[in-house]
Amino acid sequence: MSVTYSGRFDAIVVGVGGMGSSTAYHLARRGKRVLGLERFGVPHSMGSSHGHTRIIRLAYYEHPSYVILLRRAYELWREIQSQAGERLLHITSSVDAGPEDSWVFKGSWESCRLHDLPHEVLTGAELKRRHPGYNLPPDHLALVQPEGGFLAPERCIVSYVTAAQAHGAEIHGHEQVLEWEPLEGGVRVRTDRGTYEADNLVVTAGAWNGDFLDVLDGLAVPERQVLAWLQPDRPEHFRPDNFPVFNLLVDEGRFYGFPIHGVPGFKFGKYFHLNETGPADEIDRQPHDYDEQILRDFAGRYFPDGCGPTMDLQTCMFTNTPDHHFVIDLHPEYPQVSLASPCSGHGFKFASVVGEIMADLATTGLTRHDISLFRLDRLIGERRPDRGSLESGRNGRPHSFPRAEDVRAFW
Repeated sequence: MSVTYSGRFDAIVVGVGGMGSSTAYHLARRGKRVLGLERFGVPHSMGSSHGHTRIIRLAYYEHPSYVILLRRAYELWREIQSQAGERLLHITSSVDAGPEDSWVFKGSWESCRLHDLPHEVLTGAELKRRHPGYNLPPDHLALVQPEGGFLAPERCIVSYVTAAQAHGAEIHGHEQVLEWEPLEGGVRVRTDRGTYEADNLVVTAGAWNGDFLDVLDGLAVPERQVLAWLQPDRPEHFRPDNFPVFNLLVDEGRFYGFPIHGVPGFKFGKYFHLNETGPADEIDRQPHDYDEQILRDFAGRYFPDGCGPTMDLQTCMFTNTPDHHFVIDLHPEYPQVSLASPCSGHGFKFASVVGEIMADLATTGLTRHDISLFRLDRLIGERRPDRGSLESGRNGRPHSFPRAEDVRAFW
């Protein structure tokens, strides 16, 4: 296909998934001429922003400083929901549970204490009496936070893209970016359909970020995930009004899940499933019998009333940093280039506010939001030299989040 010159923009956004669609909207509403380039469809199921539901929660065991961004994220999700005229944010409450001394429970409790979030602490037995779908060990502790719930990711992306287009943004699906180069005062981007120039480039390409940005090579590692939807034997126990979203640390590993929505089954997955990592284009996209068995074994033990016939199996990707925190920053050599993600499997809930942050960085190089935890320079020296080889393993990966007792507030 011949290359054509297609004009100049204020900003080009590469990757129009959760982060990119929000970024395009926030830039366009500020009056910027925006081009969004998406390799696949809008929306699509090839990356990390699909699957009917994505958790949103205020109790944040990963680090309590995320809570400040989450408050703004909730505001912005409700704003775009109002504009779209459809429900994108579903409140169910959230459960973070594990042994009393586990980092999941203690980290969630710490974030609630530091930010004065309403919450309850229940034993596994008490949780089962209140929400009969759960069957946790009786001595496990569950932190219940009433503002948790889920987002509908595909509809969120469509809503942001539609709103961005209403403000004049140009969004191209099925157009693959081949390369970019810095210019004096801007960038040039070449795709399989044309060539474009802009004052600023925003890279929000998820698992493909490392392909576009050498500074993320070895620091943005794609990982295969598998999700299951099982038809409950007692569907009344798994409705959104009776089944909080969850993060659980149990003997088998750390799992997350949702009530019935979008598919006639309750959805769940295991963090870092089989530890299969590699380049995004080489990740195995097919779920297999052994993937299903791992998930069904978990459901049979902890959600026995939900362990009926399999309704669906899907794969998606995490893109992990060494410390499992985000990267949100300007390019260290080219300040006209900004980047967001990898989000290490817990980023979609932040897409609304990350879009606002990226619009700030692309227009002024600064943001009022505290993103010091997400600066790229913290990861120097942490590169993985084996990013190009596909790895697999059956053992759970030790977490690298700060322990609750080691958390340092920086706000």
